[in-house]
Amino acid sequence: MMNKLSVGDWVEVRSKEEILRTLDSKGEIDGMPFMPEMFQYCGKRFQVYKRAHKTCDYRTPYPYRTRWLDGSVHLQTRCDGGGHDGCQAGCLIIWKEAWLKPVSQGTKNAVLTQIDTSSSGNGHSSSRTGCSEADVWANVKPTNSEDGRPIYVCQATQTPVATKYLHWWDIRQYFQDYFSGNVGLRRMFRGLIYVAYHDLSQSGIGLGPSMRWLYNKLSPLWGGPKWPRTPGHLPEGSPTPALSLNLQPGEWVRVKSHEEILKTVTSDNRNRGMYWDAELVPYCGGTYQVLKRVYKLIDEKTGKMLDMKTACIVLDSVVCQARYSEYRMLCPKEMYPYWREIWLERVAAPKDAPPLTKCKAEEMESAVTSGSAR
Repeated sequence: MMNKLSVGDWVEVRSKEEILRTLDSKGEIDGMPFMPEMFQYCGKRFQVYKRAHKTCDYRTPYPYRTRWLDGSVHLQTRCDGGGHDGCQAGCLIIWKEAWLKPVSQGTKNAVLTQIDTSSSGNGHSSSRTGCSEADVWANVKPTNSEDGRPIYVCQATQTPVATKYLHWWDIRQYFQDYFSGNVGLRRMFRGLIYVAYHDLSQSGIGLGPSMRWLYNKLSPLWGGPKWPRTPGHLPEGSPTPALSLNLQPGEWVRVKSHEEILKTVTSDNRNRGMYWDAELVPYCGGTYQVLKRVYKLIDEKTGKMLDMKTACIVLDSVVCQARYSEYRMLCPKEMYPYWREIWLERVAAPKDAPPLTKCKAEEMESAVTSGSAR
């Protein structure tokens, strides 16, 4: 049986034939589907990016909670939506350890370590009988809704089935955060301090205003943003402003200041229905490259495809860090946040900007093709 993988470990994705033998008739292990988009990585080697021992569940009512996940890791691989009618969410793929071979780097010629694929990641035997590639594809859209629209199945929609509820105060998750290599002590300490400070400010004992004022005064001393959960300036339910920049993949933008953005959102932090989340605040003032325009994505709650009335923007290397969400702190899911164009301004490319990598250029080209097709 393979020991649990940690950040930086080298692995090889098993062959298509090996992986199919690990799956049940629906193409899953313990409820977690192997998606068609993952076949392209078979036989390739990667370093473990994060241990996926927990993940956010966006199907529960806000505030979203965390779920416990056994025997899983993240590699630096994202779903391209090719098997799900072009969904553009770009989720970080979850890999069950049964789909991977650990690679030893201790010798000149790498040696693949054998692992037991007859048991599930949680240590219990599984009644998997194997399936075909056609079964994996068929599981993507197993049913239609009453209105005739397909209901998609993917790793995001299956989160409640493939995981167990995880209490925020369950200390085991924080030990795994650290010992797996996901999070350093400094970030963990700062996260715990923020959560304790936030909860005390919201306790109703009258300290909230003074604590938020003190936070705004002191946070610049260590390079942090101002109070992340500051309400927007517009009345709840009122119209919010819009701006069309027609940003395209590859262009560079600067994220406006926190104060500028608060002028565009309501007191419940929304702009035309899109939520301005505290996890976006650390990126204010930064310069980033546009990765893609998002026109459609699968709703994790319903499994239906959502068509955006107005395209939103995804920025390269800008992900949710789970820094300010006490119920899902330090979640490794790293979803792409979505940006309204009014929160951004076009800028010239930095002089020291590195050239696009091949995979990034291909993703941008795919995004352009998807957008123009609509």
